[in-house]
Amino acid sequence: MQFGILGETRAWHGDGNEVPLGGPARRALLALLLVRPGEVVPTDRLADEIDPTGALSAHSLQSQVSRLRTALGAGAAIERAGAGYRIVVDPDGVDTSRFERLAGEGRAALADGDPGRAVVLLREALELWRGPALADLPESETARAAAVRLEERRLGALEDRIEAGLRLGEHRAVVPELRELVGCHPLRERLAGLLMRALFAEGGQAEALVVFEETRRHLADELGADPSAELTALHRELLTTDPTPSPAAPPAQLTSFVGRADEVTEVAEALRVARLVTLLGPGGVGKTRLAVEVAGGGDQVCFVELAPLRDGAGLPHALLGALGLRENGLQMDGGAKTPVDRLIAALSDQVLLLVLDNCEHLVDEVAGLAARLLATCPRLRVLATSREPLGIIGEHLFPVRPLDKDAAVRLFMERAGAVRRGFTADPELVRRICAALDDLPLAIELTAARSRTLDIDDLAARLDDLLAVGARGTRTADERHRTLRSVVAWSWDLLSEPEQRAARRFTVFAGGTTAQSALRVCGTDGDTLEALADKSLLEVAGGRYRMLETIRAYGAERLDAAGERESVRRAHAQHLLELVRTADPHLRRAEQLEWLPVVAAEHGDLLAALRWAVEEPAVETAFALFAAAFNYLWIRGASASVAPLAIALLASVGEAAPDGLGEEYAACVLLASAASGEAGGQVWQRHRATAGKALAAAWPGDRSGRYPVVLLLWMMRNAGGPDPQGAFALVSSQRDCPEPWARAAAHYVSGFGHLGRRDPAAAEDAFGQALEGFRSLGDRWGIALTLDTLAGVAGARGDRTRALALTDEALVLTERLGALEDSADLLVNRGDHLAGDDPAGARRAYAHAAALARRAGSSTYLAAALRGLGDIALEEGDLAEAERLYSEALERIDPHWIKSLGPRVRTLVGLGRVAAARSRHTEARNHYRQAAEVTDTVGAHAPEVLRMLGLSEKAVQSVLEAVAPDR
Repeated sequence: MQFGILGETRAWHGDGNEVPLGGPARRALLALLLVRPGEVVPTDRLADEIDPTGALSAHSLQSQVSRLRTALGAGAAIERAGAGYRIVVDPDGVDTSRFERLAGEGRAALADGDPGRAVVLLREALELWRGPALADLPESETARAAAVRLEERRLGALEDRIEAGLRLGEHRAVVPELRELVGCHPLRERLAGLLMRALFAEGGQAEALVVFEETRRHLADELGADPSAELTALHRELLTTDPTPSPAAPPAQLTSFVGRADEVTEVAEALRVARLVTLLGPGGVGKTRLAVEVAGGGDQVCFVELAPLRDGAGLPHALLGALGLRENGLQMDGGAKTPVDRLIAALSDQVLLLVLDNCEHLVDEVAGLAARLLATCPRLRVLATSREPLGIIGEHLFPVRPLDKDAAVRLFMERAGAVRRGFTADPELVRRICAALDDLPLAIELTAARSRTLDIDDLAARLDDLLAVGARGTRTADERHRTLRSVVAWSWDLLSEPEQRAARRFTVFAGGTTAQSALRVCGTDGDTLEALADKSLLEVAGGRYRMLETIRAYGAERLDAAGERESVRRAHAQHLLELVRTADPHLRRAEQLEWLPVVAAEHGDLLAALRWAVEEPAVETAFALFAAAFNYLWIRGASASVAPLAIALLASVGEAAPDGLGEEYAACVLLASAASGEAGGQVWQRHRATAGKALAAAWPGDRSGRYPVVLLLWMMRNAGGPDPQGAFALVSSQRDCPEPWARAAAHYVSGFGHLGRRDPAAAEDAFGQALEGFRSLGDRWGIALTLDTLAGVAGARGDRTRALALTDEALVLTERLGALEDSADLLVNRGDHLAGDDPAGARRAYAHAAALARRAGSSTYLAAALRGLGDIALEEGDLAEAERLYSEALERIDPHWIKSLGPRVRTLVGLGRVAAARSRHTEARNHYRQAAEVTDTVGAHAPEVLRMLGLSEKAVQSVLEAVAPDR
């Protein structure tokens, strides 16, 4: 039995039915016993606090106890103990105990640095409140004291929940709530501090300072006190700091910054008056380091390294990755029209400095994208580094010059001293070396590193000849490039043959790599690798080796000259294939959280290996790479980044699956269909039938294929196509498959078949078996997917309590996976479950979902959230607002994805209801007809689908009446 005293006193049986408690005396009696469950309350205190007038006699009290026992039945025991009574119940069965437990766990999660889990726990705790605590005991001293304590805990939990939201970047969503709370509790300093932080993060520095001043005045007037040290420190910080939400910080530097303090100030000042500043200069002059130092002046920065990109096609994906945004959700999200649209959606309201480093090889593509982002995102600023201007109107050019004489000498001395203890040298001799290097910082650093093994006199003696050799070899190159090339060539020529061989082979790694991978692909040993790091040809950070881009470009030429390019590229691709093949089964099991970052660290090299295999073409390797990486790409949300390569591979082989690669071919078709615009749809139509036959042959039911996730995603992609039943049947046939993940997926899919046959009990049983299967494997992807579906079934039969519990459990999983889009989707579902009984709670869920969707740049889930807010506006009678929200939602929905089915149908029905309320009956019927047509695309009966999607019976009948003449 469950008891509630956070509001009016209530009790419920285990099946959810409420217990009739009787009159106010019995409710007051139960509330007093529940203040501290299990503790004895003296009879005289019970009598006095139930009826302060003294009219309640001992006999009357005993009678009330007897009646209360009868009402509660076996659900709780009220025992006589000495001169009083006590109630024996499970403490977690009382909402106050449950609230305090959840609030404590939420606060602990927040302290442990897990704001996602904290939000879920604290939200659940706060939703237990139905009104003032112990509302049936207004005159009781015991109740008043307990209520004050509980109210203080509630405010603390509210503050913790808002704190967690701020850490998740939900500044805008919490500002209205914080304003109301600060107005009600003007002396509560933590609330004031939270509001100041939220306003500041949204660029409202002045407003934040006003909040501090108002709080200071209230404290002085009412308490004669000053603000706390914490609030005062926050105020001081706001006065001296720029707003700081930060997606991807500039790389941390391991060395001092020499000689450019004035330039840092000048560039920072330029960014205050210009929204685009480009640092210009030759390679090695220090553009990147200067940009890092400028960006380090504030935390509201996203740093994007463009050097690893081979062409402009990957530019939007690189920006999405740097912003921490996945390209699609855990489930298939086709709502984002293009990666650029997602960028605009994510950045449209952000105050952000975007640093685009090394633009020269993509200058046209960078110029186009930067111009569009600056035009559509008014609070965005861009700092670019390039060897040539971007050529955009409004661009502010800042030439980066070589170091002045003193700074160049100081840089050489510091770097040489770092590699050789006690290093000393004649300043004039050092000055001559730096002058010969044109005072370029990278050239100086590379040269100074050689002082570890060469005396300063040897360096000076060799320098002129080595530079001359480098210059003669590159007369057609740009003058400033020749100078840097000569330094790199000189450093390269000082390497031993094994070192040169390892260095040139290392250039195939696009994003750096581990020592183990480098040893294998480069065919070298650990000593040689360490020697390259010692001589500054490689950098080491976080257990990974990385080569500077200028050195990598020179080494790539040496790789071509040695005739090793194809063999090393092939070894690199084979290594990546083995990595993703090893990771694939782990990504479907409990260890997926350990393996996801392992594969993600090699994402740039995976793309490079795929590009080589497609362009070579090495058809078998390319198909194998696509299939083995399939699960990783979907969980990470990066399928769109490989879609152009998948399309190119399919074009090279035609419309027939290569022998023995049918399953790999199907995986490639699915990845190609993730391309934005018409390209993905055209590939899908051309290759769908062949891929379906190949997949069916690979998974006949009595034996396993190799890639079970491909099987499930095939069904999801086909659910809105011409043969959805065939796709369902293919997956459902794996219920006895030896592969456990495939069995779980088969049960999951068969549940939808039962729903189509109007057998919800069988459907729930099938989904339950799927959940058990995914749980046994520890796959959070499958668990979250199935919990969401089970919540929908529970909601359809009216069990909103179970639906909410399942949805919240799924939310915890998606938050652990970092899936913003899927959390937004689940929050919309949560709002749908709450809408009938708790419109305010539903509105909060929809608003939270919309904030997450905007942050992720996800059109599909933003549309779903707007639809939910439209439902609330419609129920409140605000037809204009409802129509505006529905219309915006409909514009954002991609009609071709199965995930958009529910939001699209419910949006169309909402528009129909608005039109009917305004007596525009023809328009209403048209909207209802469209809703029915959408349900028909899945090959199911419209009434059942409409009810399954959560529409009210009245709405269902409106749709059926509208289409009756056509049926």
